Parts: sequence; structure tokens; C-alpha cells
Amino acid sequence: MRHLRGFTLIELIVTIVLSSIVVSFMAMFIAGPVRSYTDQSRRAMLVDLADNSLRRMTRDIRRALPNSIRVRSNGALVAVEMLNTIDGVRYREQRPPDDANKQLDFATADGAFNSVGTFTSVSKPFSSTSHYLSVYNVGVPGADAYELANVITPPGTQIDINADAAPNEDNVTLSPAFRFAYGSPGRRVFLLDGPVSFICDPVAGTLTRYAAYSIANNHVDRDSAVELLAAGASSALLSNRVSNCSVAYAPGVSRRAGLVSLQLALTDSGETVSLLHQIHISNVP
Repeated sequence: MRHLRGFTLIELIVTIVLSSIVVSFMAMFIAGPVRSYTDQSRRAMLVDLADNSLRRMTRDIRRALPNSIRVRSNGALVAVEMLNTIDGVRYREQRPPDDANKQLDFATADGAFNSVGTFTSVSKPFSSTSHYLSVYNVGVPGADAYELANVITPPGTQIDINADAAPNEDNVTLSPAFRFAYGSPGRRVFLLDGPVSFICDPVAGTLTRYAAYSIANNHVDRDSAVELLAAGASSALLSNRVSNCSVAYAPGVSRRAGLVSLQLALTDSGETVSLLHQIHISNVP
């Protein structure tokens, strides 16, 4: 008769102890790389999120109407606003021999003029009552587009742009006619679709873009999400996990471009990534 044998209790305990030792050593070697991979993935995500957010801000800042960028801090919250240009050309300053109405007249309200060069970012014929035209915004009282006078067409102005019979020219009509107070040394006229704001709120941990709202002369009236939404703004979240942000704006002078410095810090699981972007902008109106 054959005897059957199994594991004794002592052999089972020894096996469990040895297995535990082996698994512990394996965990020591595996946990480090897994933790490192997780940390690297989190850092890459934070860097990518911060970089994409700053690049979106940079794109809008580069498109801003000259001298329209304004920055305001409201506690921990930082608000950046600008007037967004969608196109720009040079206006005809001298009338051609065949048509005196093709020049932009600064001595009186003018309802029609030609551009030198054509609008390329809008489809023609173009017609709108929600856009603006601006000439020579220098951002000072009397020549500040946020005042909605002198250097920018009033809200509701009918703007029509059509290809002109003259080569490489467009015809622009305004209804009602408008008198721009100052001529631009570079004969520049900009087409705008309105203001754009970025609100960075470290308390809520968000960076949000706002657009499609009404212009206000005083930035205090447009430096919070509540005020922007009340003015009809649409919003788009650019980033969460925001722990800190700062914006510095140096307008520049005639011999030096303006400079906007953006710093954004994102935090996740106790780890912070901070990026800095600096943007040179032309403020020549």
C-alpha cells in the first residue's frame, strides 16, 4: 500500500515566509520605476497644460489692437484685457484723380473710403454691425478705443467691405458716417470683433478666456468673471490646477516694442510647475 504525503504546517509557513521575502524584494525594484513613471507623467501633463494655456494667451496678445492691453490685479485674481483685431490694412490718404470719395477724410464725418491693400481675413462682401474700425489708438484720454469715441467707430455702426474696381483696393462704407479724430502716421486701420479677457484665479485654480462681450471704458467694470458674464461674455476654461499667476506689461516707446511677461504655475499632488513666456508686441498705431 502506497503512502500519500502532503505539506506539513512548518513547510507551508517556510514557503509563505520565503515567498513574502521574494515579493517584497520585487516590489522594491518595481515600485521605484512605477512611481518615477507616474511622477514624470504628471509633470509632463502640467507642463503641457501650462504651455498650451500660455500659447493661447500669446496668440491673442499678438493680435491685440496697439495700445489696448490692460492688466489689473484684484486680490489674488489677475485680469488681462485687450481689443481683438481680426484684420488690418492701410487706408487711402490721398484721393485718386478719378474719385474724390476714395480717401479717408479726417476733417469731417466720412462714410466711405478705400484701402491700399485688401482685407484678407474676412470674406467679401463683408457686412456687420457688431464689428469696429479703429484708427490711431494710443491708449490715452481722447485717443483711447475703450472710450468708444474719436479713434473707434461707435457700437452698432454698419461696416461694409467690398472689393473695389481699382486693383489691390477694397471699398469700406460706414453707416452712419464717422469722423476719426486723428490720422495714423502709418495710415493703419484695424478691423476688430470686440474685447477679449483672461481671468486667472488661483483661489479657484482656473485660467479662463472670455470673449464676445461689450466694451467698458473702465477696467474695474470688466475685471471679474461675474462682470464679464453679466456683459454677455462667453467663457472657455484654458487650465485648472492654477496655483499662481502674474502678468507684467511694459507698453514700450517709439524706439522699443512693448513687452508682456506671463508667468503661470500649476500644482498637482504637491508638485508645482512654473512657466514664463515673454511676448514682444508692436504698439505702433
